[in-house]
Amino acid sequence: MDITMRRAAVAQFKVEMLRTLRNRRFVFFTIIMPIAFYFIFTSSMDSEMQVGGIDWSAYYLMSMAAYGVAGSGIMTLSQKFSKERSQGWARLLKITPLPSWAFVVSKVAAQAVINLFMIIILFIVAATVKGVDLSSSLWIESGLWIWFGSFSFMAIGTLVGTVRNADVVQVVGMIVYMSMSLLGGLWTPTETMSSTMQVIAHAMPTYWLGYEARNLIGGGTFDWMGVLVLGAYVIGAVILSSYIMKKQEAV
Repeated sequence: MDITMRRAAVAQFKVEMLRTLRNRRFVFFTIIMPIAFYFIFTSSMDSEMQVGGIDWSAYYLMSMAAYGVAGSGIMTLSQKFSKERSQGWARLLKITPLPSWAFVVSKVAAQAVINLFMIIILFIVAATVKGVDLSSSLWIESGLWIWFGSFSFMAIGTLVGTVRNADVVQVVGMIVYMSMSLLGGLWTPTETMSSTMQVIAHAMPTYWLGYEARNLIGGGTFDWMGVLVLGAYVIGAVILSSYIMKKQEAV
């Protein structure tokens, strides 16, 4: 990659960062809402309550961190791709020095950096205000797991973004996001669900994103099933979105 392309890719990355941070909907759904839900649900419960041997404040922290990155990937990326493709922006970029791959990579990279900061902010708030006390290694391990797992929701967001109508994308994205969050046990522990609902939860990427993080801070061993499930969603979403976009371009 020559200097011109490298500069164009870096400039696109910076633009994506600024556009995302200026998006009020993004700030609300991925930063304010998880923090608000965290305070509401941890304050309304007994501070000494435990779920699966984990203090409720630490247990729900991992759920809300997962909830935040899931919304970031599904809601934000889907609307970006849909709006820009429907407005012809993606076609316009083809005549610029910016490589086609850099257009997608810059969005994913910017989203990943912002997700990392969001996780750190939520962890700091939980530690300073709610007194969540974890070892340095557990903070890092659980945070990195949620961060790495967020890429699967970016893939899902790309798939949802193949819908050209931005208004429809917003509705579809919200349905997918909220359904996965609810069914995956991010709002309420799966331990309180019926056996049928627990089976459904195990098929959700949101479940494994939250479960693995909680499992780590609870002293459990890493379950590779979470990697397989999240990886399957990434592969499936990428294949489907690529196929749909090729069909749309052909038309």
